[in-house]
Amino acid sequence: MSVHAPWASHPARSKGRLHEEQNATAPHLPRGPRDVFQRDRDRIIHSISFRRLRHKTQVFMAPDGDHFRVRLTHSLEVAQIGRTIARALGLNEDLTEALCLAHDIGHPPFGHAGEAALTKALAGQGGFDHNGHTLRALMTIEAPYPRWTGLNLSWEMLEGLAKHNGPVTAPGWALAEADAALPLDLTRWPSLEAQVAAIADDIAYDNHDIDDGLRAGLLTLDQLLDVPIVARIWRDVRDRFPDVPPTRLIGELIRTQIGEMVADLIAETRARIAGAGVSSVDDVRGAGRCLVGFSDAMREEERVLKRFMYAQLYHHPRQLAAATIAEGIVGGLFAAYRADPTRMPDGWAARLPADEPQRSRHIADFIAGMTDRYAIGRYREIVGPIDLPEGF
Repeated sequence: MSVHAPWASHPARSKGRLHEEQNATAPHLPRGPRDVFQRDRDRIIHSISFRRLRHKTQVFMAPDGDHFRVRLTHSLEVAQIGRTIARALGLNEDLTEALCLAHDIGHPPFGHAGEAALTKALAGQGGFDHNGHTLRALMTIEAPYPRWTGLNLSWEMLEGLAKHNGPVTAPGWALAEADAALPLDLTRWPSLEAQVAAIADDIAYDNHDIDDGLRAGLLTLDQLLDVPIVARIWRDVRDRFPDVPPTRLIGELIRTQIGEMVADLIAETRARIAGAGVSSVDDVRGAGRCLVGFSDAMREEERVLKRFMYAQLYHHPRQLAAATIAEGIVGGLFAAYRADPTRMPDGWAARLPADEPQRSRHIADFIAGMTDRYAIGRYREIVGPIDLPEGF
């Protein structure tokens, strides 16, 4: 799509890549019909890290059911919402989509439970942060090209991944290493495309986790109706479909709620852009505040929904019990590989650094790339049996 808004990221004005790339047969010509952001998106889609999201936890760990969301399907849903918002605001859809697709690549197996275990394992070596690990995976671990490691993504892509949640004043070691390789202006706000990707993530999981929670039996509709935004939208849905059984209206509830959030976000963001006098991408980075966001009323409704979801779903006793098991799996794997690194595959073992903290970080890199099912299988193989509850 053509980019119309002056505050949108434009591929022709990209700050480039860490490694210069040329057309192999005609160095003076562009490398094919795709622009820099389209190429970024395609590199993400073709990466091993992206494919592994198929078997990484979103809410439920290593789910048996085919209908529950995983990191891959979540990322696709975020990208769909992100592109819709970007188009309405005249932003670059390709950069927005690429950021949405890549935003969760740094998550280890078992989601936040796996991250907690790696953070503890690396406590003496700088800790672990999934956002920093996203850049580490895409800049140093992926290696599909003959002349350099990493996917050689654009500056705008890396900047957006580094600080889509806002400026970073105290980066962890992984993000600091990425910034040292290609300075990402960490203390300023990112592009509007990155800001859209961040809130599209919130909209996606705020709503789609409701669907999964109901499907798993951990949430009930009666519980949800205690949440003001859900109750308000449910009344509208019931008024529109009075003769349809409630169980057939859950999808309509979620679609309508997403639509209201997106419409509110677009209207509020347009007002913020106009009020800030933004006329360029550099103005966006120097605005000193987030320009993509909900109105005050919607922001409060969304916060109440989030509090409910944490209390009733994410911190449900069954979820907490599963998280304890998951932390044990990841922590056990780290201890086993730390004691005997030859248990890692040959390529990983051969590249093991001799000194700390690089040695432990290398082991964590290997574990962070695992899918849920691979981690369970490796734990049983090299640590010992583990009794997983039904539905884990």
